[in-house]
Amino acid sequence: MVIIATDSFKGCLTSLQAGEAIAAGVAQARPGEQVEVIDISDGGEGMLDALAATMCATIVEAPAHDALGRPITAQYGIADCGTAIVETARIIGLPMLAPGERNPLIATTRGVGEVIDHAAGRGSSRFIVGLGGSATSDCGLGMLRHLGLHYDGHTLDPSRLRHRRLEFTLAVDTRAPLLGDNGAARLYAPQKGASSEMVTRLEQRAEQFAAVSAAAMGYDRSMEPFAGAAGGLGYAFMQFYNASARSGADLLLDSLDFDRLLRDATLVITGEGHADRQTLTGKLPYAMLKRAKRCHVPVVLVAGGIDDSQQLLDAGFDAVVNINPTDAPIVSCLNPATARRRLSLAGMRLGHRR
Repeated sequence: MVIIATDSFKGCLTSLQAGEAIAAGVAQARPGEQVEVIDISDGGEGMLDALAATMCATIVEAPAHDALGRPITAQYGIADCGTAIVETARIIGLPMLAPGERNPLIATTRGVGEVIDHAAGRGSSRFIVGLGGSATSDCGLGMLRHLGLHYDGHTLDPSRLRHRRLEFTLAVDTRAPLLGDNGAARLYAPQKGASSEMVTRLEQRAEQFAAVSAAAMGYDRSMEPFAGAAGGLGYAFMQFYNASARSGADLLLDSLDFDRLLRDATLVITGEGHADRQTLTGKLPYAMLKRAKRCHVPVVLVAGGIDDSQQLLDAGFDAVVNINPTDAPIVSCLNPATARRRLSLAGMRLGHRR
């Protein structure tokens, strides 16, 4: 059996669309062999659909605001057990903004607080919150202020913060802390449209908020793993709601009983839009690699662009495949029909490998 499970190819194909394109090629190369396509996410785009399917959740709509404060109709899931599934990428996601609109200095997480309010009002007391793919770097302040936190830049009062008894599990795709060279601002804000000057201001803003929060609450979780997820939204949940955090990929793989599927697998194909050394910091392909290697199943990584290929191979991938020619225009690479065709061709070539 060949197992195919990729992250979404952002701005182009969903996880399921990418997986089905690869599967079409594999099926041509290996007629008669079972091919299993898994719809999955590491906490970013696609998490709601993937997790809602495994938990038989109902999709619910709620009024909210996007990262620029524009009204939207947000979606989240409610499972039979009363657990709410919130994908922040669907509320404050980077792909929801045009390239010229991206500005993490003003982007807000307010909409996440609005969805939490809505779900809590319907009786949800447990939340799974996916933190990948956000356009924000506000340390979760937009969410916290909506939920009642008072913070003026120098003093902080959490006494009116609502929903303190709710239970939050964060599904994240990075172990980054809030602060420092590998933190939310310096590592990820440039991907969200921040200039070097913006990065400096964002880091200073985060340092100040963390210092005031620690003084007011008597503890500091800013340097813990996962705090830097979604521009510091992870920190807000951990510092003010005592949230637990884990790899979003592992959470989804566990819900799918992925280790059981591996018993019959002869090949695993995974992938993402762009693969590089950050793939090895908790992204979906790396989570799958670790599990498959324990079962001695070869793993191939397929991507629309690849950097640091030797590091990826050294980490254990049996092959790393860039589906796009190195000189291909980005516009053509992001064309869904072109991406499907190239993924199918890659799947056919991989299917011929033995």
